[in-house]
Amino acid sequence: MRFSIITPTFQPGPWLRLAVASVADQAGVEVEHLVQDAGSEDGSLDGLRDNPRVRVVVEADAGMYDAINRGLRRATGEVLGYLNADEQYLPGALARVAAFFASHPEVEVVFGDAVLIDAQGRPVSYRRVVRPERSHVRFVHLNTLTCATFFRRSVLERGLFFAPEWKAIGDAVWVERLLAEGVRVAAWPELLAAFAFTGSNLGASARAGEEARRWQGKAWQRRWAPVFSLVHRVRKWRAGAYRAHALEIDLYAPDSPTQRRHFSGTVGYGWPR
Repeated sequence: MRFSIITPTFQPGPWLRLAVASVADQAGVEVEHLVQDAGSEDGSLDGLRDNPRVRVVVEADAGMYDAINRGLRRATGEVLGYLNADEQYLPGALARVAAFFASHPEVEVVFGDAVLIDAQGRPVSYRRVVRPERSHVRFVHLNTLTCATFFRRSVLERGLFFAPEWKAIGDAVWVERLLAEGVRVAAWPELLAAFAFTGSNLGASARAGEEARRWQGKAWQRRWAPVFSLVHRVRKWRAGAYRAHALEIDLYAPDSPTQRRHFSGTVGYGWPR
């Protein structure tokens, strides 16, 4: 089972090295890693063009989701994912995903668990996944993280690429479309990836809020958001999302970009502020 991982970048800084390292050390699977860059001049691509484990394409794009689509059209893998520069896979994540898809041939998209890390690379929160529902995704927020999302090539063959006209909420629009089109998805409580909360994440930006309000449509529809949120919270509680999780994981960190550091401890479920 061949994987294609797309990393869209523009001035990603030192985080990109960690993402690339986390893909390169995945064992037991065949992986192509495509870095789709919009013309970074911060030195982040230095050395990558000579790295046989990465394919770097530098070209102008119309934003992150256009860059992802460009990478997906170049991809050759049976299973695909996209990993932002400030994210990383945990050891053996892709082998576990391959085993999941092999034993669940009916599933086209799988959403896994992720851990949030701070700017120093320390775990601060555990995010337990539950199956997304259309009403919650559209009128509250997207409860899955793309770094722990993987999908079969059949999704692309159905034309379900990202909508590049959305610059900040394309993930949510894409997932809602998957559900609307009847794509078979699964929530899998398996820890697969880490997401760095640096304080400058696009999903927390003012632009994301403006796009979400425009996407949600009429005010009378938005009035149902508290109901959708309550139902979602009950589902998360039943899945154990609100309890603390004991972790034994190995992560790359800004001060350890070439060797994973071991973390042992317990983290809660809150979103960093």
